[in-house]
Amino acid sequence: MSTQLRKGVFEICVLTLVNDRDMYGYEIMETISRVMIVKESTIYPVLRRLTTEGNFETYMVKSDEGPDRKYYRITNQGKEKLRIMIEEWDQFVLDVNSILKMYRKGDS
Repeated sequence: MSTQLRKGVFEICVLTLVNDRDMYGYEIMETISRVMIVKESTIYPVLRRLTTEGNFETYMVKSDEGPDRKYYRITNQGKEKLRIMIEEWDQFVLDVNSILKMYRKGDS
């Protein structure tokens, strides 16, 4: 999968996870990495950008296991962005699958 497509997929995944509950960066990365390959160098720029754009708020929580953790909380703006992205994703999947279906018919 191309890097650009992967970045877009990471964004919707990150928004979806944080919509479910507040999470810290490494936790987000670990959760996504259970399903697909992800690097810190991919996740943290996405988190910074989503925060800068107003989709997340952050707060610090003391940790007994090391440094304090920065948690991400989705904003109302972030929830709206996620809603729109899911609609766009669903349409994109339908469109791609209709093209693939034509290809597969010809491949038989």
